[in-house]
Amino acid sequence: MTITLDFAAQKSDFSTRHALSDLSLSVAKCKKIVVVTGAGISCSSGIPDFRSSDGLYAMVKEKYPDVILKGRDLFDASLFRDPTSTAVFHTFIAQLKQSIDAAEPGPTHHFIQTLDSKKKLLRSYTQNIDGFEARAGLLGSASHEAQTDGKGKSKIRAKEDHIDLFLEGLAPECPECLQRAEARIARSARSIKVGSLRPAIVLYDEPHPLGDDIATIQTADLSRKPDMLIIMGTSLKVHGLKKLVKEFAKTVHSVAPSSPAKAKKWLGKVVFVNRTPPGAEWAGIIDYHVAGETDAWVEKVIEDWKKMRPSDWEVQQTLVVTDGDVSMSGNFKVVAATKNKTKGRIPKIPKRRPATTKKTFPPLPTPMVLSTPDVASLPPKGIATPPLSPSKRRQTNSHYTVESSPSKRRTFSPMKGLEDSVRGLLFTQKSGGGESVDPFSDLVDLSMSSPPKAKPPPKTRRTVRAAPL
Repeated sequence: MTITLDFAAQKSDFSTRHALSDLSLSVAKCKKIVVVTGAGISCSSGIPDFRSSDGLYAMVKEKYPDVILKGRDLFDASLFRDPTSTAVFHTFIAQLKQSIDAAEPGPTHHFIQTLDSKKKLLRSYTQNIDGFEARAGLLGSASHEAQTDGKGKSKIRAKEDHIDLFLEGLAPECPECLQRAEARIARSARSIKVGSLRPAIVLYDEPHPLGDDIATIQTADLSRKPDMLIIMGTSLKVHGLKKLVKEFAKTVHSVAPSSPAKAKKWLGKVVFVNRTPPGAEWAGIIDYHVAGETDAWVEKVIEDWKKMRPSDWEVQQTLVVTDGDVSMSGNFKVVAATKNKTKGRIPKIPKRRPATTKKTFPPLPTPMVLSTPDVASLPPKGIATPPLSPSKRRQTNSHYTVESSPSKRRTFSPMKGLEDSVRGLLFTQKSGGGESVDPFSDLVDLSMSSPPKAKPPPKTRRTVRAAPL
């Protein structure tokens, strides 16, 4: 059963206001939303819809009462059979094109683009020919990318440079046909008939040039299991659109929870937003009918969304320095805006170790001294250096070195075995008085052991001789 919600009664009716808030929450939480739109979403932009009392059908009947019996006939493919109805069609579509060029996308178009920017829009299907979705920022089938990437019939040519001729009820000649005809005449070949251009829209009882592509896209979207369907601004009278909506509604209902009391009760809803209610055939297919303007409903959804989930609207801006200025006073510009992924959670602060009163400092560097293993720096003259203790001698010299043992020094002494005369030639020199002078007498013994005691000279007997008389 379809639940009807009067949008204008929400201020006085609590149940209506609560139900509308639930729909806003569903939009905020669902991640794969399919949107189907009609001409009603462009009424606020100044573009009339089709079947309203002030719509296109009523406008055509009022302007051409003797030519067109029904407004629908002006958008049927059979109008090209009659030159009068064809001329009226050209004039009317040219005027509509001028109105569209002067208008701007409305809140509903921007709402669909917001769903896309928030990574919630699975697909937007529209019947409209105004192209406002593309101007709002959505990539449509009539965009430049679709025109250049398409092949064969899927390539759309929406360029219209012949508005003046269409306003007069005339159709411009096809430039490609005219070029081929002139080339055949130049080589004396049989001439061919030159065709005419027509507005690039799909009429009733006409095959869609992108019908196969749309069917492929629809099949892919159904396999992705959309979790919400929003239908806005259409009366659901076209056969192809009715079939598309019913298939998507069935898939959306398949992901809904079996009981409203279970978790994720916001999933699997089909919402219809339009001024006129749906027909009886939509009972059990459409869950909620919001009676009102689409622009008013989408504005409430955005307002509720920001209140319920403010983290979805927080952005983190990245600043870079411009003009080579790296100081804080330089000019900055925003280069990226990323969504805040904290989702309202308080960030965890890392625990710090308690501060201690005792401070530790690294040891001061000691000056480097270059020396050799056998030579130490000489102390100043007149200052005697005490001999090292045995323990320090063991740390300084190894047990296996010559300097560590007096016996080994005597064993390995380079002076052992030399005669006294030779020894004097190596280490002493004769002074003027005939005494030998040691050039190294001022040096201090640098060995790690006490110097050996000098042996007393041998005692000699003196013989006193008397002088001869």
